[in-house]
Amino acid sequence: MTNEDLLSSISLIEDTAWTWLGIPVIVAVGLYLGFRTRLVQLRHIPDMFRAITDKATSDESGRTRSLSAFQTFTITASARVGTGNIAGVAGAIAMGGPGAVFWMWLMAIFTSAASFVESTLAQLYKVRRFDTFKGGPAYYIERGLGSRSGGIVFAVIFIFCFALSFTSLQSNTIVDAATGAATELGMDDTTGMVWILAVVLAGLTGLVVLAGLRRVAQVSQRVVPIMAMAYILLGLVVVAFNIEAIPAVFGMIFGEAFNFTSAAGGAFGAMIMAGVQRGMFSNEAGMGSVPNVAATADVSHPVKQGLVQTLGVYLDTLIICSVTAFIILVTFPDAAVRAETNVGGELTQAALVSNFGTFGAIALAVIILLLAFTSILGNYSYGEMNVLFISNTETSRKIYAAALTVVVFLGAIIPVDLAWAIAGVTMVIIALYNLVVITLLGGTAVRLLKHYEAQKRQGLEPLFLASDMPDLRNIECWTEADMADHRVGPSTGSAPLSDTQRTHSSR
Repeated sequence: MTNEDLLSSISLIEDTAWTWLGIPVIVAVGLYLGFRTRLVQLRHIPDMFRAITDKATSDESGRTRSLSAFQTFTITASARVGTGNIAGVAGAIAMGGPGAVFWMWLMAIFTSAASFVESTLAQLYKVRRFDTFKGGPAYYIERGLGSRSGGIVFAVIFIFCFALSFTSLQSNTIVDAATGAATELGMDDTTGMVWILAVVLAGLTGLVVLAGLRRVAQVSQRVVPIMAMAYILLGLVVVAFNIEAIPAVFGMIFGEAFNFTSAAGGAFGAMIMAGVQRGMFSNEAGMGSVPNVAATADVSHPVKQGLVQTLGVYLDTLIICSVTAFIILVTFPDAAVRAETNVGGELTQAALVSNFGTFGAIALAVIILLLAFTSILGNYSYGEMNVLFISNTETSRKIYAAALTVVVFLGAIIPVDLAWAIAGVTMVIIALYNLVVITLLGGTAVRLLKHYEAQKRQGLEPLFLASDMPDLRNIECWTEADMADHRVGPSTGSAPLSDTQRTHSSR
C-alpha cells in the first residue's frame, strides 16, 4: 500500500468517526456537564487564578512531597501549547475557513466543563507512588467505576494512540518548521537536515524522559511561560502592523461561522468539524490526557486542580490559538484559498515571513522547536501514568521512555499529512472513551464542587478529607495524615478546619 492509499484510508476513517460520533458526543457531554456544574467554567474564573498559586507541602528534609499546582499547570500547558496552536489552527482555517476559529472558541468554553470534571476526578482517585502521586482516567475507571480491566483497556489505548501518536506529530512539526526556515535562508535540499534533526530530537528527549516526571516538570516550568509569551508578543506585533485589518478579521470569523448558505455544499459542516477537531487537539479538554498530570498535584481539595486545568483550556484556545488565527487572517484574508493543500504550520510561517521577512521564519522555527519539544515531554508524562497503572515498576517506565524516544525519531521523518491523519483518528478514539466515563462519574465531581463552594461561603480555604464523603469507595489519599500540612481556616489559613465545619461543608 502506498503512502497515498494509506492516507486516503485513514482520512476516510477519521472523517466518518468525527462526523457521526466525535462531534455529537463532544457537544452533548460538554452541554451536559456544563449544566450539571452550573457553568463552573465561567462562575469560578477568579478561583482558577488563586488555585494556580497553591504550593506543594514539604517533608522534614524540605523536599516537596509532589508537584505544585503551578508545576502541573506548566506540564499540561507544555503538552497543550505546541503543534495544535500553530499548525493545528492553520489547518482548521485551511479546512473550514475563518469561521472555524469561532467554533474553536465556542467549543473551548463548552468543553472546559469536561476538563474540570476529569481533573477533579483524577485528584480524588489519585494514589501514592514514592514521593509523589499518580492518577488519571485509568485510575478513576478502576476506583470510581470498579473496573480494573476497563482501566487497563484505557491505558493501553492511551499509550499507543495518544502518548506515541501525538508525540510523533510534535517531532514532525519541529522538523517541518526548521526545514521551512532553512528553505527561506536559501537551502535547496533539506533531506540531510531532516535526519540530523531526527537524531538530535530523539537524543534530547531520551536525556530528559529517562530521568522521570520531576525532570520534565523542571524543564516545562522554565521553558513554557517564556515561549508562550514570546509567541504572544510576536502575534501582537503582527496585529499592530495590520491594525486596520482587525475589524475585517472579526467580520470574517463571525460572518462565516454562521454562513448557513454553504451548508448544502457541506462547507458548513466541514467548518464546524475543523473548529471542533483542531480545537480539541489543541486544548485537550475531555480527552483524558490532562488528568494524568493533574493527579500528581499536592493540593488541599480536588476541585482546585479541576479549576487550574480549566484555566489551561482558556490559555490554550482563547489566547494562544487566537494569536495564530490573527497572525494568519490579518496577513492573508484569503487564507482558506491559499491553504487548500496545507495541513501543517507553513501558513503561519508564511504569514510571519510576510511581516518580518526571514526573521519571521527563524523566530517561528525556534518557538515551535521549544514548544513542541516541551509538548513531547508533556505527552511522555501522560503516558507514564498509564504505563505505571499497568505495571508499577521502574523497568516498565524506562522501557516506555525508550519507546517514546524511538517514536520521536520516526515522527520526524514521516510525511506531515500522514502524521495529522493518524493523530485525528487516535484522538477521537481516546476522547470518546473518556467522555463516556466522566459522564458516568460526573455526579461525584459535582458533589466535590458543592463541598468546595460550601467552605468558600464560610470564608475558609477549602480542604477535603475522604471521611467527608464516607460513601465514596477506593479513596487512597485524602486522609488526616495527608492533609496535616495543608493549614486551612479563615483566609489567613492559620487554623485547621474544625470537625463541625467540615461536617457542615460536606452536606
